[in-house]
Amino acid sequence: MADDGVELVHNHLPASGATAGLPEKIIFWDETLRDGEQTPGVSFSAAEKLQLAKLLDDIGIGIIDVGLPVVSEGEFASVRAIAREGLGCTVLGAARTILKDIQACVDAEVDETSIFVACSDLHLKYKLKKTRQEVIDLSVECVQYAKEHGLAVSFVTEDTVRADIDYAVALNTAAIEAGADRIVLCDTVGVMVPAAVRWWVGTMRARLPKVQLSWHGHNDFGMGVANTLAALESGVEIPHTTINGIGERSGNAVFDEVVMALELLYDKRTGIKVDRLYGLSRLVEDLTGIPLAIQKPIVGYNAFSHESGIHTDGILKHTLTYEPIDPKILGRERSFIFGKHTGTAAIAAKLSERGVQVDKPVLLRLAEEIKVLAEGKEKERHREWISQYRHHEALRRGISDDEFWSIATRLGLGGSGLPAHH
Repeated sequence: MADDGVELVHNHLPASGATAGLPEKIIFWDETLRDGEQTPGVSFSAAEKLQLAKLLDDIGIGIIDVGLPVVSEGEFASVRAIAREGLGCTVLGAARTILKDIQACVDAEVDETSIFVACSDLHLKYKLKKTRQEVIDLSVECVQYAKEHGLAVSFVTEDTVRADIDYAVALNTAAIEAGADRIVLCDTVGVMVPAAVRWWVGTMRARLPKVQLSWHGHNDFGMGVANTLAALESGVEIPHTTINGIGERSGNAVFDEVVMALELLYDKRTGIKVDRLYGLSRLVEDLTGIPLAIQKPIVGYNAFSHESGIHTDGILKHTLTYEPIDPKILGRERSFIFGKHTGTAAIAAKLSERGVQVDKPVLLRLAEEIKVLAEGKEKERHREWISQYRHHEALRRGISDDEFWSIATRLGLGGSGLPAHH
């Protein structure tokens, strides 16, 4: 819309190269119910998992990883209940390179399994304690077993980006030849930057040309969304995301941020019902007990809040001046916060809500009194709230030390960690 002088997004221009490599269709793979549930202190009930799976399906998610059915009887029942729900999306169960894990996926009646195995020498040496060839042989056996039992297979290489690239190609090639339907490349500890992702994914795309690629990125350096977008620019068709970015450590790429970046910054239709993003985000906030960050983009509490008089005046004249997203498309409303930086435009708009109109001197007097009141407020309430939040967060993250030792004592363990003598 550059011709009317209102909006020009250079990302959309062919010269930018931003959209050139995007796949024709992007399929979202949701990890909220698996990786998201691995967030410290988070646990979904079977009913909550089913509720979320249905909402994810309805909003337009294409693939849902609903968990590892081998973990427990409860997890198995939850995975099977979702698989039997008749959702339109692909229901996927995760599995290690262990045959009983894959059999649990078969028994749980999922559509597909994601078989994951370590790829980097670091993980092979210290975690798996296996050679490169042993991992290849084990992977081939497991992929073949899953295919023989009627499951589609996504083959996931953990820590792909820190692996020797020739070995990563060899391992994934072996999985493809064994029957894997797609390959998932992982930045397991979030150490890549967008330029490196483009190079890495581009290299893998060239060396694995006949298979669908997926990307799983973590957010340890705050690069989760940026790296996911870089992977999509390089030909990945299936990005992994979670609602609110929950997941191990600092979490995963954030679903709503990737969606809205594609929709508005890349001008790419995703098929996601964007007016449902805010409600879904708030539900996950309630179910996990993890509050949304105040300044989180898209669904955060401050995303459409304004106090600055300059910004407020601009928005009242045209929303795009200081809001790159119309809050209405997300089912949200903007709010004007009255405080130290408030200008007369916001005050006049507020008064007009009740049909009150006043002249400029009165507006200036109101503005001055608002500023005096705001600047004079004590910070004690802020400190109390932060203290309460920190206490709540410590409790939410797991059982307390006292609760741990209470369990240990009940099981007959003494303070040394050895069974108590009686």
